[in-house]
Amino acid sequence: MGIIAWILIGLLAGIIAKLLLPGKDPGGIIVTMLIGIAGGLLGGWLGKVIFGVDSIDGFFDLSTWIAAIVGSLILLILYRLLTRGKHHRS
Repeated sequence: MGIIAWILIGLLAGIIAKLLLPGKDPGGIIVTMLIGIAGGLLGGWLGKVIFGVDSIDGFFDLSTWIAAIVGSLILLILYRLLTRGKHHRS
């Protein structure tokens, strides 16, 4: 897949992860989109390492989307854990 497809899948996976884990996150939509893109890459890598499968077969394959969403969920949870308790003062 091309880089544009990766970015698109990542953006959509980030939105889906945010819908599955609602709540206020520091950083807003931009951070959520970046987490989605990185999560898509993480999900594909984890699929290959842990399960030994090529989870990134194509844009419309279910395994690609599941891997991207799982990766985005993992990163969103980690992001929330790392930023918990950090409040910005104006």
